[in-house]
Amino acid sequence: MPFYDQDFDSDAASTPDSYRAFRDRIGRADGVIFVTPEYNRSFPAHLKNAIDIGTRPYGKNVRSAKPAGVVSVSMGAMGGFGANQLLRQQLANVNMSVLQQPEIYIGGADKIFDGDGGVTVESTEALLRSYLASFASWSDRLTLAA
Repeated sequence: MPFYDQDFDSDAASTPDSYRAFRDRIGRADGVIFVTPEYNRSFPAHLKNAIDIGTRPYGKNVRSAKPAGVVSVSMGAMGGFGANQLLRQQLANVNMSVLQQPEIYIGGADKIFDGDGGVTVESTEALLRSYLASFASWSDRLTLAA
């Protein structure tokens, strides 16, 4: 998607089709799990762009009040801690309810995932399955409470 530009939303005809399709897809989702690498203690620019596109134009935030989860990965031992924390802060700012526990930081990603993104370490796969179950249960409770 092109980088967000407020001018694209000045009238419906100038809004890129990729923005419309993305907003529609996120708008239909019951929740969103963000999986991000860490670059320089933050998350990548294209993820920030996607967040911006989903929350604009002003007053039409398709993410508002949706459950969110965050999983971060890095080749380093800290597992993307910086990216994870900054992304959590950003998601709270755009009114998403972020699952607080469990937190998932996957270090040594170059040794855990194969070239196709498949998990090669059984304990990591079990951790991710447990996280998904926790997210689903929490998201269901959050939705019922609303």
